[in-house]
Amino acid sequence: MSRGAQRTSVDLADTARRLSRQRTLWQGLVDFDPITRYYARLLADHDHEAWLLTWLPRQGTPWHDHGGSAGSFVVLQGALTEEVAGYRSAMDLDSVRRVTGPGVLLTPGDQRTFGSRHLHRVTNAGSDPAVSLHVYAPRLTSMTNYRAVEGVLEVEEQAQVGVDW
Repeated sequence: MSRGAQRTSVDLADTARRLSRQRTLWQGLVDFDPITRYYARLLADHDHEAWLLTWLPRQGTPWHDHGGSAGSFVVLQGALTEEVAGYRSAMDLDSVRRVTGPGVLLTPGDQRTFGSRHLHRVTNAGSDPAVSLHVYAPRLTSMTNYRAVEGVLEVEEQAQVGVDW
C-alpha cells in the first residue's frame, strides 16, 4: 500500500487489477473524444466505484484531488504520465501543496494506488491513445481542481457529482 493510502472496505489495488483483466466489462466502452477525455462508469457499489477513462494524445486532467476518496488505477493501453503534489514537509500536512518534480511514466499493466489526500495530474504525453481503469472508495462525490502558480497549487474549482460530471 502506498504511503498515505487509506484502508477501505474494498482492496482498491486488487479490485482495479481484477477489473482490468475483465476485458468484456470495459472493452466495448472504449471511445475517444477529440475535445476532452472520455469516461464511463463501469460499476457502482455502496462502498466503491470503477471508471474507464480514455485519453487522446495531449489530453489530461488538471491538478486535482478526489474529495476524500482513496483510489487505484491501472493503465490498459498507451502511456500516461502522473505528476504528484506534496507538502512542504511531513510535519506540515495542512499547508501549501507544491509540485514535487517530474512525473512518472506509466505503461500498460502499471498501477498507482493512493490515499484520500492524494493530489495529482495525469496526462497522455505520448503519441498513441491511452486507456485506464480507476477504482475509488468511497464513491466519488466531489473533486477539487487546482492551478499551479509558481509551483504552488491553489484551488481553482470544486466539482460535484451529478452537477459537474
